[in-house]
Formats: sequence, structure tokens, C-alpha cells
Amino acid sequence: MTDLHPFDDAIALTRLDHGTLRGTTSTAYANIAGPFGGTTAATMLRAVLDDDGRSGDPVALTVNFCGAMREGEFDISARMQRTGKYTQHWSVELTQEGTVLTTASVVCGQRSGGFSHQSAAMPEAPAPECCARLATAGRMNWLERYDFRFVEGAPVYAAVPFAEPAGSRSLMWVSDLPERPLDYLSLAALSDTFFLRLVHVRGTLAPMGTVSLTTYFHATPGELVAQSSAPLLGVAEGSRFHANFHDQQMELWGENGRLLATGAQVVWFKE
Repeated sequence: MTDLHPFDDAIALTRLDHGTLRGTTSTAYANIAGPFGGTTAATMLRAVLDDDGRSGDPVALTVNFCGAMREGEFDISARMQRTGKYTQHWSVELTQEGTVLTTASVVCGQRSGGFSHQSAAMPEAPAPECCARLATAGRMNWLERYDFRFVEGAPVYAAVPFAEPAGSRSLMWVSDLPERPLDYLSLAALSDTFFLRLVHVRGTLAPMGTVSLTTYFHATPGELVAQSSAPLLGVAEGSRFHANFHDQQMELWGENGRLLATGAQVVWFKE
């Protein structure tokens, strides 16, 4: 017997008699308020992947964070909206004490061999072992569940905002701690491991939070197996910070220059 990985414990679900799934927040992935959004996103995806009616592999996941979750139990319901020959569409809701706190849409698709072309090129970066691990002890719990190794754009925390906005781009290696073979669930969570771009641009922690997170899965199951637990190379940047919201885009790259996932999110911040 081996101990359950902290990530798998955090996204575990139990099916209740009436079809609802029940989970419990994990202190190992605690954020400033509520759980790390990446584990919430992965849990929403798991509700679909574990359903007997699911067909195909994840293609797209959009998670809308409607309100802060408290520590404790929560319920998830997943409903298949439509199944076609090649795609399947799901709606997912997470509630606590009858209040909807998170919604999601999941698209699964049938993948097959055929035409393949990747126009994007993996950014150049030194090997992960050549980059220093980011010190995360004493900060938010979820940060200690990942190995961050920044190539460029590491966060710099200042007492007051920078006099002039800094660049928003970051390039980093990231992997689970402890190591865990990559699958669609962990890939969904890793897509949310990029620090909010406002921290990089201003250097301070203002009240802020992700409102909506979308991840597009390009990896096939075989590519995830080939990646195993090796670090992913991630790049993220934002385009505009304005009127209490900002965007950010991300890419996650794997072995042999394969683009495994892309995505975007919109973030609210208090000015």
C-alpha cells in the first residue's frame, strides 16, 4: 500500500445516493481565502471524468469562481448537456450549504490520428536543475505543493507598489510536490499555478482573485504518460490591467517541445 498523494486526497469525491458528489477541502492546498483554485478546477473536472456517461478525453475546461469556499464539505453535480459524434458537453456546479460557489463547463472529445501541426515553439530555457527552487515556506499552503523554478519573471514583493509597472511575463518550470505522474486532473491544476500577473506588475499583494479560468487540453493520454512526473515549462503574461480587472494567458510545455495546454483567465483586483 502506498499513501495517497496530497493532490488526489484534495480532489477525492464520494458519490451520494441521489447522484451528487461530495468532497472536502484540503488544508494542504489552502489559499488566502478558501482552497487553491487549481484543485477546485481539477475537482470539477473529476466529476465529469468519473461519470459513467463520459465519452472522450478533456478538450476544454472553463471554471467560474462565483464566491469564496469555506473549509469543509461541498457538493458537486455534473450534468451532460449534449453528446455528438465527436464532442460531449457538460455543466458542473459546486455548492456549499445550498449556495452555488463555482460553476464549470467541460468539453470532451474523441481524439484520433491524422493531421498534426504545431506552429508554436517551446521557449528556450535552462534545464530545471539549473534553476533555483522558489522558497515557499511560510506562505500559502498550496505553494508548498509545487516545485517552482523561475527562469525569468519571479515575483518580487515590495512594501509599496513599484514606481513604474514591471513586466508581466514569467517563464518557469513547475511540477507537483511530491512528484506525481501527469494526468488531465493535475494538468488542470497546474494551469492555475501561475501567480496573478498583478503581483508581478505592481510588486504588492492587493485584494484579488480569479473570476474565470479556461484551460485547453492539447495533450493526448499517451503524451501525458510519456511526460510522467517531469517538470513542465510554463509561460504566462497579461495584456491589460484596467478598471479592476486584468487578463492573463498561459502555456504549459512538456517533453520534446510538445505544447500540452494553453489557457486564459480574468482576474478581479481591488484598487
